[in-house]
Amino acid sequence: MLNRIILIGRLTRDPELRYTPAGVAVTQFTLAVDRNFTGQNGEREADFIPVVTWRQLAETCANYLRKGRLAAVEGRIQVRNYENNEGKRVYVTEVIADNVRFLESSQNREGGNTPSGAGTPEEPAYGGGGGNSGRGNSNNFPRNNNNNQDPFSGDGKPIDISDDDLPF
Repeated sequence: MLNRIILIGRLTRDPELRYTPAGVAVTQFTLAVDRNFTGQNGEREADFIPVVTWRQLAETCANYLRKGRLAAVEGRIQVRNYENNEGKRVYVTEVIADNVRFLESSQNREGGNTPSGAGTPEEPAYGGGGGNSGRGNSNNFPRNNNNNQDPFSGDGKPIDISDDDLPF
């Protein structure tokens, strides 16, 4: 069986950070994810998906994510239920995230020229892999610290790749 989900969208509001009675950090936010088609009125529609993060990832999201920021969320779907004050059963479907990637820096939102996902020394580009996955931070690519220049922007010259550089 498999229960994995990957979403890319924008936060509809700032994350809410709370702590359980045992002192475990938990953050909730909603991600607006565009649909691939337009509605009858010709406008794009979106789904508003609740996301929950735990522990260190929750604190990181609360510190660095803000309303309108683009983020990628990887996790699992969870359906829980409870009885409300009127005795009615309420069902809640949400994504329990174990990895959140910040896809743009705050400088991008403010008109800066930092490439998407580059981050800043004060603001990491990726959230850690909280939860029980044991994977930790999934940033597998080294950061390019040469003044945020695009390593793939060519000057028109062909790139020389030898057979030894290919993984197959």
